[in-house]
Amino acid sequence: MTSFQQETGVSLIEVIIFIIVVTIAVLGILQVFALNTQQSADPMMRKQALAIAEAMLEEVEFRDFNNPAGGFAGPFVPANRAAFDDVLDYNGFSMTGIMALDNTPVAGLANYRVDVAVVNAPLGSIVAAGESRLITVTVTDPRNNALSLSGYRAKY
Repeated sequence: MTSFQQETGVSLIEVIIFIIVVTIAVLGILQVFALNTQQSADPMMRKQALAIAEAMLEEVEFRDFNNPAGGFAGPFVPANRAAFDDVLDYNGFSMTGIMALDNTPVAGLANYRVDVAVVNAPLGSIVAAGESRLITVTVTDPRNNALSLSGYRAKY
């Protein structure tokens, strides 16, 4: 009398079904990666817009609170930006194409736009509106996505 042993393993049909299922899953993952790669320009533009806004906000915040004696009186255009000496000189400032203070265009940023607004605003309940200014810098990227940063400059 011979004993029968139960065979173990996978059949050819099971292997083929496994290969099909794995192939479909891999194709789905590759499509997600392809979509991410196509959209990868947006984060770069957002990072550039954020860097531009941070730089402009810092530039404005480092200026005097009020116009110093004999200070710059205008015109308040991008060509005169290096002469701006107080925060209010930037109110209504607008620039298309990012330029350094010496009016040298920054390569690759010609299609960005910067707008600055400066208003008297209280800093919570600590500083009165006449003693602090709210600075809002808005940068618009080439796809017309706007990013705004705000900061305060207090009179001290």
